[in-house]
Amino acid sequence: MSSARNRVEILHGVNLDTLGKRDPALYGSFTLAELETQITRWARDLGLLTTFFQTNHEGEFIEYLHQLPQLADAAVINAGAWTHYSWAIRDALEVAAVPSVEVHISDVESREEWRSVSVFDGLVLEKISGEGEAGYRRALELLKRELDV
Repeated sequence: MSSARNRVEILHGVNLDTLGKRDPALYGSFTLAELETQITRWARDLGLLTTFFQTNHEGEFIEYLHQLPQLADAAVINAGAWTHYSWAIRDALEVAAVPSVEVHISDVESREEWRSVSVFDGLVLEKISGEGEAGYRRALELLKRELDV
């Protein structure tokens, strides 16, 4: 078994499975599968190994976070709308205690007021918003430095 700390879980929450169908002005035209393929390429270039998880069920997301320390050394989390109100997901991420970066494809700060609230504030290394797909690359770069890969 490798001692390298280079495993990064990419966690997608509610409605992220509808990428490619949602408003392309906000979310782009790429599908979740296309996004995952691109993230895998970026991660490989950075010496990181990625795995992916997506669900529309909050309890399932929480259960997965409970397993996270055994699955990954760090995480990129785009919890979708749960970001703005699910204290249970925040608590589960805190219990997981892996370095994490919050990512939003759209610029949540310039949208509805409620979207600017994040339950992950103070818990994640950084919040990346409005950079589209490229936000995931920046998140991976931050985690690479954090993991000292």
